[in-house]
Amino acid sequence: METPTSPSAKRLDHQPRVVVTRHLMPTVEQRLSELFDTALNQTDRPMSREQLQAAVQDCDVLVPTVTDSIDADLIASASDRLRLIASFGAGTDHIDLKAAAARKILVTNTPGVFTDDTADIAMAGIIGVPRRVREGVELIRSQQWTGWTPTALLGRKLGGKVLGIVGMGRIGQAVAHRARAFGLEIAYHNRKPLPEAVERIFGARYVDSLDALVAEADILTLHCPATENTIGMIDARRLAMMKPEASIINTARGELIDQEALIAALRAGHLAGAGLDVYPDEPNVDPRLLAHPNVMTLPHIGSATREGREESGMKVIANIRMWADGHRPPDQVLTGLNP
Repeated sequence: METPTSPSAKRLDHQPRVVVTRHLMPTVEQRLSELFDTALNQTDRPMSREQLQAAVQDCDVLVPTVTDSIDADLIASASDRLRLIASFGAGTDHIDLKAAAARKILVTNTPGVFTDDTADIAMAGIIGVPRRVREGVELIRSQQWTGWTPTALLGRKLGGKVLGIVGMGRIGQAVAHRARAFGLEIAYHNRKPLPEAVERIFGARYVDSLDALVAEADILTLHCPATENTIGMIDARRLAMMKPEASIINTARGELIDQEALIAALRAGHLAGAGLDVYPDEPNVDPRLLAHPNVMTLPHIGSATREGREESGMKVIANIRMWADGHRPPDQVLTGLNP
C-alpha cells in the first residue's frame, strides 16, 4: 500500500538492477550479486562524472558513497527507471535530496553504524593533539630523538580541561561518553538542549551559543553535518575567539572549517594544533597542514573498521530488499520533501 512517505511502495516485478559506485567488503558484494542484478566497481577508483551519468540511466537502484556527488543535474539526467538511491554511509549532504524527491526517487542511508568507530578516531585527536603525539612519532621516525629530558615535548594534560562538542547527536554523545573517563569537562552546543536526564548521563552542560562554546573550550571537536548553516562556521572570527593553545578536532566534514583561517591561526601559534580526518578538497590535503609539527592528518578513516563497513553494506542490502518487496525501507531519509 502506498504511503505519503513511500511513493514507490509497490513490489517490483523484476530483479532490480543495482549499480555500486565503489568497491565494498567482499561479503557485501557477494550478497548483492546473489540477490540482485548487480554491477560492481572492482577498481575501487571513484566513478567519473560520465560513468555516474551512465549508471543512473541504466539502473533501478544506485548505491553511492559519501564521496560521490549526486547533485541535481545528475539526478535530472537519470532515467525514469531509477527509483532508489541506497547510499553507503550515514551522511546525505552529497545527495540533492530535494531533486531526488522531485523525481520521486527514494533515498536511504546507513545511520548508527559508524558511531563508535568515528568517536574512537575523534578521541585519538582529543588525546593526541594536546599530548603532541604527531611530533613524537616524527621525532622517532626521523631518528632525531636523543633521549628523555624533563622538558621535551611538553603537552597539556586532559583532566579538568573543557571539551567543547559541536553537535551532540549519536557521535557527539559517544565522544562525550569516552571523554568523561579522561576527566574532561563536557560542554556542548546543539540546535536545542538534550533532555536533562541525558545530560546527567554524560555529565554534560549545554552552551546556548556557538561563540560562547568556542571561547570556552580547551579542545573543540566537530560532529555535525555540512549544511548551508554549518559550512565555514569555524571561521577566522571564531578561531580568534579560541583560547591560546587550544586544539580543534574535525572528524565530520572538511567544509565546516575555513581552512585558510585555520592555517593562519596555526602558523601564528594561536592554536596548539589540530586533529583532522576530513578536508574540504579530498583527497588533496594542503601542504601547509602537513608541514605543521602538531597537526594530526588522517586519511578519512573515521569509519574504517571491517565490522562497520560490513554492517553498513548489509544495511544497504536490507534497504534495497525492503524497497523491492514494496515496503518502506528501514533507513529511508525523511526530509519533509518526499512527495
